[in-house]
Amino acid sequence: MTPAEISNLLQESACEHNSPQGGGEKVGCGRLKPGATAGGCSFDGAMITLFPIGDVAHIVHGSSACAGSSWDSRGSISSGASLYRLGMTTDMTEQDIIMGRGEKRLLHGIKQVVNRYHPKAVFVYQTCIPAMIGDNIEAICQAAQDHFHLPVIPVDCAGFYGTKNLGNRIAGETMVRRVIGHREPPPIPENARRPGMIVHDINLVGEFNIAGEFWHVLPLLDALGLRVLCTLAGNARFQEVQTMHRGEVTMLVCSKALINVARLLQEQYAIPWFEGSFYGIRATTNALRSLARIIDDPDLVRRTEALIQREETAIQKKIEPLAARLRGRRALLYTGGVKSWSIVSALQDLGMVVVATGTRKSTEQDKVRIRALMGEEAIMIDEGKPEVLLKIAREQGAEILIAGGRNMFTALKGRLPFLDINQEREHAYAGYQGMVTLAEQLLATLESPIWPWVRNPPPWSFSGESKPWPG
Repeated sequence: MTPAEISNLLQESACEHNSPQGGGEKVGCGRLKPGATAGGCSFDGAMITLFPIGDVAHIVHGSSACAGSSWDSRGSISSGASLYRLGMTTDMTEQDIIMGRGEKRLLHGIKQVVNRYHPKAVFVYQTCIPAMIGDNIEAICQAAQDHFHLPVIPVDCAGFYGTKNLGNRIAGETMVRRVIGHREPPPIPENARRPGMIVHDINLVGEFNIAGEFWHVLPLLDALGLRVLCTLAGNARFQEVQTMHRGEVTMLVCSKALINVARLLQEQYAIPWFEGSFYGIRATTNALRSLARIIDDPDLVRRTEALIQREETAIQKKIEPLAARLRGRRALLYTGGVKSWSIVSALQDLGMVVVATGTRKSTEQDKVRIRALMGEEAIMIDEGKPEVLLKIAREQGAEILIAGGRNMFTALKGRLPFLDINQEREHAYAGYQGMVTLAEQLLATLESPIWPWVRNPPPWSFSGESKPWPG
């Protein structure tokens, strides 16, 4: 990518709260500066964005270290195709670099993948090494596409371009330019049509089906007659991505990193979009209402309100006994991006008090939403060092740390209950049903009998008669 193209991605016009600053950059956008890739590089961002497209062969052009272990690397679940879980790489070595054999290895790799796995398409991810030595993946992909009569898409996302957020945007831009708009959606089967119901097509951008949580939401959309053309990219298929230009509305599911996709779909295909969340009762209800309002079908609006009333009544009966045990419990939330506010809303729906939330990867608009939920004095954590988190937990009386898996040992060292909320989790928290799962998991860790024991002084610290140890 040219510096101008990277600069355009960094200056996303759809970010409402990113005002221009000196040098033309914007607050909240990933900037190119030394050390910017420490939290994940551009290749990492592009890879995690597109890997969940299940029937595509994803080839990492570079060293095997860049590919890493792709099996369950993010927690996105597929209902069928599992080709995305195979780690494919050209495995460039020093000899390939010195002798300039990178392009030949790539062409051979594409041939091997097509002949063995017969994918619907091949995505080739550029990494730092081939980018620095000048491998022309664009030309190789075009030659392979002409030869195999199969879409071969280059994703130019070398890690040194910038941050993970920039890689997300590169991936989205690639889909809009090279994939979306090349196929018409299939007709709706007659047996799927309901008398008097008009079926509307929608897109979901930034939904990754972590732990299968989108399957909590899909039945709600089906009941309303909303056909999801594509989720970019959880449980997606290549041909579904190609049809996104026919959607009537795009919902940006808690993912500012892919806001450029929503904007480009609006600019090129006149598809309106909004940002919403499926975490929490209020957020799920608001998302369903927003879909109906933008589509502007009076019958859909009526059916949406009826569905909301029925689902909220049913879920409140299930949740009330659990929420009664959680009400007033204090939680420290440390996660980035949109989860910094969307999970706050879900925890508040359960009656919990969020004492602080992380904002390391949050935009200015995310912070505005946090203040709207937690008040102007909300504690926002930009730095997640263990000593900082434990200090805030002690000062604010937090009873549980809700964060990503890497923070688990921080919580255990502080003898603090912990719940994993990031992409490696094994439980689905989206939709109305997801709230029951979230409440159950919170109670399982908060009420574990281990905590009173580990917080007691050890037996040898008592004078006189020793205190018995459990078990």
